[in-house]
Amino acid sequence: VSFIMGEVTKLDGSRKEATVWTRFSDKDDIVSYDYCVICSGCNFNFLHKWGESLWFPTVHEHARPEGSWSHIDERFIDGRRRHILEEHFRIKELNDKGASVLVVGAGFIGVEWATELAYFFPKLKLTICDFLGNCLGPLPPSAADYCNHYMKKVGIKQFYGVKYSANDPSFYETVGFTGGARPDKEYFCMGVKASNYYMPKEVLSDNKDRC
Repeated sequence: VSFIMGEVTKLDGSRKEATVWTRFSDKDDIVSYDYCVICSGCNFNFLHKWGESLWFPTVHEHARPEGSWSHIDERFIDGRRRHILEEHFRIKELNDKGASVLVVGAGFIGVEWATELAYFFPKLKLTICDFLGNCLGPLPPSAADYCNHYMKKVGIKQFYGVKYSANDPSFYETVGFTGGARPDKEYFCMGVKASNYYMPKEVLSDNKDRC
């Protein structure tokens, strides 16, 4: 097995060649193959062009310049650590002023994030919402209800059966923000986006969050 520390930026099915960008070379490598298996995973924000989210480092060379933290190289542990520290201090500032925070998506990531914020930053005014009728849809109802009760206990407002609609005052009114005003901070914890931008356009679906 040959290992290449690099990023595939183009896949040519007709020529059976992968273009690989490597950090330590001035030019791309061309790797030939007989059969190619795509195992490049996904990111966790289908609303963003590159699937950018706090829960996965921005590692793709083409994504970094268009990201919200392009000054940090998260392909290395030092860059990831710097980003975590920056986000920590941002949340601390929000907590100090008792800011309002909306977590969009009440799946595993959303519920975990909302409850961690409530525990470590207790001055935040937290709200969580989801399109489904309850939190943690894949879990058994008893487990989802347990988490629902816990969030009520710690003061996290919950709204279910609501579809997120950015910049729509009626949506924000529905999830408890008076007058349709936007919260101080929003976190998106819903859906996935395949990390397959390098594949030929003819094999990609119009729905960019799927392979």
